[in-house]
Amino acid sequence: MTTTAQPTPAPSRPIALITGVGRSIGIGAGIARRLAASGWDVAFTYWTPYDRRMEWGAEPGAAASIALELTEAGARTAAIEADLTDPDAPARIFDEAEQRLGGPVTALVLSHAESVDSGLLDTTVEAFDRHFAVNSRASWLLIREYGLRFRGAPGTATGRIVALTSDHTVGNLPYGASKGALDRITLAAAHELAHLGVTANVVNPGPVDTGWMSDDLREALVRGTPLGRLGTPRDTAHLVDFLCSPEGQWINGQLLKSNGGAAA
Repeated sequence: MTTTAQPTPAPSRPIALITGVGRSIGIGAGIARRLAASGWDVAFTYWTPYDRRMEWGAEPGAAASIALELTEAGARTAAIEADLTDPDAPARIFDEAEQRLGGPVTALVLSHAESVDSGLLDTTVEAFDRHFAVNSRASWLLIREYGLRFRGAPGTATGRIVALTSDHTVGNLPYGASKGALDRITLAAAHELAHLGVTANVVNPGPVDTGWMSDDLREALVRGTPLGRLGTPRDTAHLVDFLCSPEGQWINGQLLKSNGGAAA
C-alpha cells in the first residue's frame, strides 16, 4: 500500500517577526508578549554583543526566557541571534523564521536600535556608519525582504509593518539622524507596498525607562509628562498590537506619538 505525503498544514496563527528583543524589560519583549497573547506566533531577533557594549550589559539567558514566556502564552516561537550590521542578515532572518514557524511573516515590527550618545563634534565616522547600518540600512533591507516575500489575499489589507522611532537630536546625532531616515523608509513602504495589502506606520514611544535613564533625567521627564509618569513597554505594545490587528488597517502611513503628552 502506498501513501501520498500530505502537505504541511499552514499555521493557524499569523506570524510576527520582531527585531530587537534582547532584554526581558525592553520594548521589543513587551511587544512580543502582547502579540503572543493576541494570537500571534512570534519570531524575534536579538544581538548579545550590542548589549555587552552598553552600560546595562547583556542579560544572561534572556532570549530563552522570553521564548519560554511566549510559548506559555500559546505561541510558537523562534529566537534568532542576528548581527544587523551584516547586509545578508535580513534574508537569513526571514529564512529561519519561515522554516522554524512553518509559514510566511504577516507582521514585521522593527524594534532594534544602535544607540550611543554623541553630538555633532564628537561623533566618529565609525559610530555614524554603524548607526545608519543598523537603524536605517537594516530596516530598509528587512522591509524590502518582507515586501518581496509577502503574499496577501487580493483586495485585503492584511500585512503590517510597524517601526519604532525616536525624536532625539541634540547630543544624540547618529541615533536621531538614522531614526529620521528609518521614518522615511517606513512611510515610503505605506505607499510602495500598498498593492500587496500592506500598511506601514511609525511609532514614537516617547520616554520609556528600560534601565538607561539616570535619576535626574527620569525625574525631569516625569515632570514634563501630563500623566505624571514614564511610558512602559506595555504602553507601546498595546498600540503596536492594535496597528497589527484587523481593526488597525485604516491607519497607514502615519508617525504616531505614544508618549503620554510628554513635552518636547
